Amino acid sequence: MVVQAYILIQTDVGKAAEVAREVGQIPGVALAEDVTGPYDVIVRAEARNVDELGQLVVSKVQNLEGITRTLTCPVVHI
Repeated sequence: MVVQAYILIQTDVGKAAEVAREVGQIPGVALAEDVTGPYDVIVRAEARNVDELGQLVVSKVQNLEGITRTLTCPVVHI
């Protein structure tokens, strides 16, 4: 079963579009959109398990320049 999550990203001022483009190129990212509101970019990510998802967020997404904060929201099927 695939683990899916939304990653809500805050960026430096004026960096949302650039961050969305860069995040969208990362393997495991299904969609990356720059948005308005309290978050600047929303990402839909998929991984084989929770550990792989954590590695995606911590070692790939959070290391991109211009990102100031992330919030990962795993998708649950109730």
